[in-house]
Amino acid sequence: VQLQAFGGGLVQPGGSLKLSCVATGNIFSINTMGWYRQAPGKQRELVATITRRGRTNFSDRVKGRFSISRHNAENTVDLQKTNLKPEDTAVYYCYAWVIEQGLTESAYWGRGTLVTVSS
Repeated sequence: VQLQAFGGGLVQPGGSLKLSCVATGNIFSINTMGWYRQAPGKQRELVATITRRGRTNFSDRVKGRFSISRHNAENTVDLQKTNLKPEDTAVYYCYAWVIEQGLTESAYWGRGTLVTVSS
């Protein structure tokens, strides 16, 4: 199983950016998907998660500015970010709890995509 994230880049403060992540491989089903981020010199922190049924959870730092959605048939998860702030600068990692064809469940991580918020 592999997760690949897309959509990072440079954006000005107050701008918007969408990240997408797709899971491929020996997948039977995917439970929770989500995003973490790691800013320079800081620990990795939760950004947002979404269950297979669509229940969401957000960090207080991004609540009201970020939204998360997924497409179960395509094994994708999106993170729409608005009103971006310099402190949102980080490498963003997607993850997924994947149930493989052998019915074992494991957590997988993407490599990360850099988002820089700067004027």
